[in-house]
Amino acid sequence: MDFDIPEDMKAYLKEIDEFIEQVITPLQEQDDNNRFFDYRREDARTDWERGGLPNEEWEQLLHKAKRLADEAGFYRYPMPKEYGGQDGTNLGMAIIREHLAAKGLGLHNDLQNEHSIVGNNVGLLLMIQYGTEEQKKDWIDDLAEGRRGFAFGITEPQHGSDATHMETSAVRDGDEWVINGEKTWNTGIHKAKYDLIMARTSGNAGDGDGITAFLTPTDAQGFKIEEMLWTFNMPTDHGHISLKDVRVGHDSIFGGEGKGLQVVQHFFNENRIRQAASSLGAAQFCVNESVRYATERKPFGKALSTNQAIQFPLVELQTQCEMLRALIHKTAWMMDKYGAFSQSDKVSMCNYWSNRLCCDAADRAMQVHGGLGYSRHKPFEHIYRHHRRYRITEGAEEIQMRRVAGYMFGYMKQRAPKGVKEV
Repeated sequence: MDFDIPEDMKAYLKEIDEFIEQVITPLQEQDDNNRFFDYRREDARTDWERGGLPNEEWEQLLHKAKRLADEAGFYRYPMPKEYGGQDGTNLGMAIIREHLAAKGLGLHNDLQNEHSIVGNNVGLLLMIQYGTEEQKKDWIDDLAEGRRGFAFGITEPQHGSDATHMETSAVRDGDEWVINGEKTWNTGIHKAKYDLIMARTSGNAGDGDGITAFLTPTDAQGFKIEEMLWTFNMPTDHGHISLKDVRVGHDSIFGGEGKGLQVVQHFFNENRIRQAASSLGAAQFCVNESVRYATERKPFGKALSTNQAIQFPLVELQTQCEMLRALIHKTAWMMDKYGAFSQSDKVSMCNYWSNRLCCDAADRAMQVHGGLGYSRHKPFEHIYRHHRRYRITEGAEEIQMRRVAGYMFGYMKQRAPKGVKEV
């Protein structure tokens, strides 16, 4: 493996930077849009009068930025060329996502709600791979252009990470299915017109097979948003929903009867390596800003950077960044070469460690910056609050470590889940 960033990727990063400078930054600076990124960010983004939901102006601004990125040819980078993308690689996405996050908060990239001018549209990638011809015809353009989307109804209140013991069930009644159950942490459900509901249709609790995914209209009779869950990092777009005798057609099945969970697992590795790269980028930003500040700040007549108490913690963080970057690049490269499921243990290592590293780096940045670092006039508290979430979501770090242990001790093998096609 060549450890240099490929020349074509270097050129692409330069194009992205020019686009940010010429288009995205001016948009962020006009009409007081910067209120969504400066010390007012949490208040500006949150509609407190509507139960903490994302502010509509905030979401419209993100939508506009993505559309501009799409018109410029950046947003669909990871998607197949036939759908307007560039057949982007896992290595390419890792490099790009780190690069954008390392720039700090901005309209170009803010992972509080997975916003980026280079998209990671999981719903679209799944639709391209597993949708029926009718579903593709109905969904792909809308998903690609941001006109419509669906949430993911996987997690349940009583089972959390253990999706195989889900209690939500679906029973067939002629050409329809009747769904009963509840889901929590349905991100984006405040606007989604559909929810991809995972329900057991056969088998027993604990089985990976027998769980079916249904594209379920959120306005269906019996579908109810019980509450929007307030979080450490506001605003909230995470809903707890219930389903009572919700009827959907047989054509709403996504990815095949009994294969829903395996289909969703398809992009877990790709999601996790990209998310790891983003956390690494955010961690590197925190380190860089701390080094800069420690060099400029001169209490007691000398720069903070002359103190080993400042130097050594940042040295340790920088060392971890360098080692993690090498592992992320290697893992992404091997995923491209041997398949997304060939490196599942390495993906989990990258994911849980990068999320922990980002939290440590943000915490250290606050300490180096002192009172200013603790304030919202610096972005570190925002970075910490957001990335602390990733130590639980996307597979809690304990789940990731258990996964690594499974490969280490021979309880698991490097292969795609049953029913999942490698690409």
